[in-house]
Amino acid sequence: MITLIYAHPYPLHSRANRALLEAVRDLPGLQVRDLYALYPDFHIDARAEQAALADSHTVVLQHPLHWYHAPALLSLWFEKTLAYGWAYGHDPAGRATRALEGKRLLWAVSTGGAERAYQPEGYNHHTMAQIATPIQQTGAYCGLQWLEPHIVHAAHRLSAPELAAAAQGYRARLQAELATPSSPQER
Repeated sequence: MITLIYAHPYPLHSRANRALLEAVRDLPGLQVRDLYALYPDFHIDARAEQAALADSHTVVLQHPLHWYHAPALLSLWFEKTLAYGWAYGHDPAGRATRALEGKRLLWAVSTGGAERAYQPEGYNHHTMAQIATPIQQTGAYCGLQWLEPHIVHAAHRLSAPELAAAAQGYRARLQAELATPSSPQER
């Protein structure tokens, strides 16, 4: 199973993220957690979020890039859901805990800038690999295996055919991930 954590603060204004989400929403074995719909008051139910992740072999974080990072509610979701004693650290009995150990993490992100803007000589002066570092390290700290990100650049400038191709590519990516065995022993 895949748990897709969708975090778009303005979903009605989203063209790209909405198209990506609609392209995958009906996939069997995919559960979508729309954070801004579930928690408009920002009061995250950490236990519910942890339960949603427990049966998944892959976690997808889908969002637009906001100031070189995740939207505010997703940052809060990291803090509340990936808690000490569950995602990392030790439980009250002193046993090591890494509830997400061995699961996979896919970052599905849209940007406003073109791909060339995310280069050392580009407008943003950093590559997407550099920008991904905090999210990648968050996953690594919790024992998640980092997958090659799915990046949609210049999302608001894509033509309808380009956006459809990006959405179908995303669907194919998640279908392939659903078909991947969930444990190293099964691979």
